[in-house]
Amino acid sequence: MVLKFKYHPDVKRYDLPKIDVRNRGMIKRVIEDRLATQPEAYGKPLQRTLKGYWKLRVGDYRVVFKVSNNSIFIFGIIHRKEVYRLIKKRIEA
Repeated sequence: MVLKFKYHPDVKRYDLPKIDVRNRGMIKRVIEDRLATQPEAYGKPLQRTLKGYWKLRVGDYRVVFKVSNNSIFIFGIIHRKEVYRLIKKRIEA
């Protein structure tokens, strides 16, 4: 089963321009190969205030997403140092 991707508006506006071309390509391949087929197998569930959301580690970046029916909503592709601070703001908004 192939899943559809939906992105939070801040992903394209803020996250992707901060990532260099090499890492951006690697992240794109991982999302297409792993998340599109088996997101629960490759992702790791988040806990506490982010329960119900998942993360996928790609080098120093984290892809935070939520699986719903036949789609995956990606909330952020952010460097590991600031991912949880920024994601919490996006989810609550």
